[in-house]
Amino acid sequence: MLVLPPLSLYIHIPWCVQKCPYCDFNSHGQQSELPQKEYIDALLKDLQQDIHYVQGRHLATIFIGGGTPSLFEASQIARLLKGVEKLIPFNKAIEITMEANPGTLEHDDFKAYQKAGITRLSIGVQSFAKEKLNLLGRIHGEKEAKTAATKAAQAGYKSFNIDLMHGLPNQNFEEAMSDIDTAAKLNPPHLSWYQLTIEPNTLFHSKPPQLPDDEALWQIYEQGQKKLAALGYEQYEISAYAKPGFQCQHNINYWQFGDYLGIGCGAHGKITYLAKNTLLRTVKIKHPKGYLAASNYTFDVNIIEEDDRALEYLMNRLRLMLPIPKEEFEQRTGLSSERIQSGIEKAVTKGLLIDSPTQWTLTPKGHMFVNELLAQFC
Repeated sequence: MLVLPPLSLYIHIPWCVQKCPYCDFNSHGQQSELPQKEYIDALLKDLQQDIHYVQGRHLATIFIGGGTPSLFEASQIARLLKGVEKLIPFNKAIEITMEANPGTLEHDDFKAYQKAGITRLSIGVQSFAKEKLNLLGRIHGEKEAKTAATKAAQAGYKSFNIDLMHGLPNQNFEEAMSDIDTAAKLNPPHLSWYQLTIEPNTLFHSKPPQLPDDEALWQIYEQGQKKLAALGYEQYEISAYAKPGFQCQHNINYWQFGDYLGIGCGAHGKITYLAKNTLLRTVKIKHPKGYLAASNYTFDVNIIEEDDRALEYLMNRLRLMLPIPKEEFEQRTGLSSERIQSGIEKAVTKGLLIDSPTQWTLTPKGHMFVNELLAQFC
């Protein structure tokens, strides 16, 4: 039987200074002065229209992503968060993350965003090497990145994250390891470290750069993981590493197939809707002009059919390094764990999974071959 999971909120702010050549997110280069007040007004109306999905819950986490949310003034972010709390009560220990670009943050803004209600910053560094930053279309340099991390640590945030990429154009092993070393010296409680992938509808897709070969990528990944572990970072998700107690709670709820409302241009949501005993995915109007002119912000609502729930759950849950409680599977999908027993047995036989009375645990081989593991349930 379906049980209501924790509730999160994702807020999308679609504007950035310029579109990066690798980015496939719904983002738009800033062409003129941003309609900050109008967009915040629209976000709160959007949330009001989704209020029936709350079903008595408090918000556990909020994540403000983009785009570049730090283009918005701290006063507008404060107004947004106050408006959200009027509509949905906050958990006492709510985690509120905002993405920030080092090239758009003024030193005085750090404390202003913290006073506005942000408890956690996610700083999009990607690399500390000037050549790589230029190739990635980033508007900051090494100095701005280091300053942003230092100021975040001093401003009173409960945590902050540094985003790093590897497998960059023409990147060698030493350069990739140097980025990790430089980031670690800034002592962020959380590091996101993930490989650059070439996505459709990006400039890199139409004009592919020269990327490291598979052997070089594997060396970077394998040695990078060892380095991060030696530096005290625990890998809790495929591309997320944290000091003990500093895991991103918003992302954990997402990968555990928890619920999240999505507001803003193109934002996605996933909701357990007990009134109809079903799971829903929501999508909001994508383009800023259409969104700002709308009276109804929802573009589409899709039902996650019962036959698809198990695979959708596993596609999310297998990103985490934690064992999978069978009770969690049943509460989040509304299905009996016996429903996937055939796939479990195949995975156990292949050495991908360990089946115990209360949980499933991935083996080291299972973590390495997640796609093969998922194939057992298709």
